[in-house]
Amino acid sequence: MIKPAINFEDFSKLDIRIGTIIEINDFPKAHKPAYQLTIDFGLIGIKKSSAQITDLYSKESLINKQILAIVNFKNKQIANFLSECLILGVVNSKNQVVLLKASKSSLKNGEQVS
Repeated sequence: MIKPAINFEDFSKLDIRIGTIIEINDFPKAHKPAYQLTIDFGLIGIKKSSAQITDLYSKESLINKQILAIVNFKNKQIANFLSECLILGVVNSKNQVVLLKASKSSLKNGEQVS
């Protein structure tokens, strides 16, 4: 299903940046299996996020992985955890989240999607 059309001003409100996952913890209090991620976004700082990506990603495979995230959403309380950004991914045909990443490696943390 295609979502309703938005204008460029709506899109430009999103602050999408590259960041590196620097810490991963299990999140046993989440309703669905998830990790608690700590992500380095360079000059804008360290942010935390909850991500339901345990089906396709081990904690070991995520450490030091660069990801894309929306960093200007309002914080969201998830159980006992405060999520400060939204990791971007695609839900595949098996209802698993596949993380989005940049096509070039080693971008500077905090660089912005435009």
